[in-house]
Amino acid sequence: MAVSSPIQMSHACVPLVHEVQIVDEAGRLKTTFIPGERPLTIYLDKREIVTLMTLGSAPEALVLGYLRNQRLVESVSDIESIQVDWETDSAAVKTRRSSVDIDALTSKRVVTTGCGQGTMFGGLVEEVEAIRLPDGPSLRQEAIVALIDTIRTHDTIYKQSGSVHACAVFERAGPDQVHLLHFIEDVGRHNAVDSISGLLWLEDKPGKDLIFFTTGRLTSEMVIKGAQMGIPFLMTRSGMTLMGLEVARKTNLTLLGRCSGKHFEIYNAPERVVLSKAA
Repeated sequence: MAVSSPIQMSHACVPLVHEVQIVDEAGRLKTTFIPGERPLTIYLDKREIVTLMTLGSAPEALVLGYLRNQRLVESVSDIESIQVDWETDSAAVKTRRSSVDIDALTSKRVVTTGCGQGTMFGGLVEEVEAIRLPDGPSLRQEAIVALIDTIRTHDTIYKQSGSVHACAVFERAGPDQVHLLHFIEDVGRHNAVDSISGLLWLEDKPGKDLIFFTTGRLTSEMVIKGAQMGIPFLMTRSGMTLMGLEVARKTNLTLLGRCSGKHFEIYNAPERVVLSKAA
């Protein structure tokens, strides 16, 4: 998870799961685990931007990805530091320079369908109209099944405590091979995708050979973020909304839903998927 970066970052850590006492249906006292949830208020050059509810597994990456996806910072090189302080539940971002009109962007706010209440600033819905991913690359059915199995066997907070969403990004190493780059869990899928977006921004990683997976549904804002990162494949264990599908059609994204075991359904751009002859 560690990524070398010119940005000064706090690498703040907090417990991700907590032990609690419960009583079951037979009146028996038991111990179980639940995930943490904390508010994290982002300050950009001392200006309060938003408060996110988060697990806290990768707070600096979450902040960076949020700023990237909301277009509140133009370049990763514009950021001098990200300092997370869990005593005050705050993230202070200091920039070296900025040409972004924050007032103009934050004057238009869209409340999204993200877990809890997500927001999109500015004209991101209109901006996505200009995104059209090129045709290709291709991905074989065997690689898709192997990717799903990697997610299934991955050691997760969800297996211990439930109540979280996971997002992962894989790199395509050929039509039939992929390998896991990053895996993030959070209380909301939008936080998890922002965290991955932040990590990819730090690495200056283009999206053209990447595959994105989420355990949550693919709504319009999730597909928009995938298009912003230039990722041609979006996969979910769940389903998607009509607006999410419409965004995928406009941007030429391949959408795969109901991905479980050897099963998946292709909702858009099936030409990128090479099905096996035995299927």
